[in-house]
Amino acid sequence: MALRKFIIERDIPAVGTLDREQLRGAAAKSNEVLTQLGPDIQWVESFVAAEKTFCVYLAKDEAIIHKHAEISGFPATKVTEVRKMIDPTTEQAA
Repeated sequence: MALRKFIIERDIPAVGTLDREQLRGAAAKSNEVLTQLGPDIQWVESFVAAEKTFCVYLAKDEAIIHKHAEISGFPATKVTEVRKMIDPTTEQAA
């Protein structure tokens, strides 16, 4: 089964003030849970704003993303499946 791409908004107060060591700990916790859940979910990257993170995940479905949130303790405030992607080169003929 091909994994689908999701954007996860996580409301985390003051997350933008966390230092490198705190972010390292958060990444370690997330990775620990991902290992438990197996190959049906992968973390691609996250963008940290003042009060929330925007995470890009590959997953078999939305349910496993919520399972990761439940086990890790990182909220999945809003989960949105990415249907298509565009970028500046989209206007060019294939």
